[in-house]
Amino acid sequence: MASTDQELRREIMEERARLTEAVGTLREEVGEAADVGRKVRSKLPLVAAAGAFGLGFLKAGGVRGTMRLLFRRRREGGKKAAAGRFRRG
Repeated sequence: MASTDQELRREIMEERARLTEAVGTLREEVGEAADVGRKVRSKLPLVAAAGAFGLGFLKAGGVRGTMRLLFRRRREGGKKAAAGRFRRG
């Protein structure tokens, strides 16, 4: 019985060590997943570029300004550009 008790204690100690290691690994992974600030900082250049593009587009007149640019008439009376079903003779 003594050897069985010793084996049981040894197995419990080994299992406790494995659990301690698993909890430590889990804490690290949860910490990385919850680090929103780092994720935002890593995407900041992309977000800033998209925001600058969007603001420039709106400042230039947005969709209406783009359509006016594409479909305005030349001084001679012809179209500057025509696309798809918006083409006129």
